Amino acid sequence: MALRRFYNEIRGKKLSDIPEHVKPMLSLDYIKRAIKRGMDNYHAKYIETSSPDPIFHVCYGGMIFSYLVALPHERRHLEHRQHSQQHT
Repeated sequence: MALRRFYNEIRGKKLSDIPEHVKPMLSLDYIKRAIKRGMDNYHAKYIETSSPDPIFHVCYGGMIFSYLVALPHERRHLEHRQHSQQHT
């Protein structure tokens, strides 16, 4: 949604006008406000409605995080196994 809105904002602009339009969006204050707005929207959508979805978000996020942390270790094991199978 945000990417679509951004595309619609810059679609009619000239190429030379785009940096002037994008530069304020890259400021630290703008990013802080965007994150706060997103957190407020999340709170209104899930927390205030007593939805169980935040629990699922934490569980799925934890599973994805643990998979990404363990991935280099698993890849090393796979490379070692493939290397040892080539020599047998």
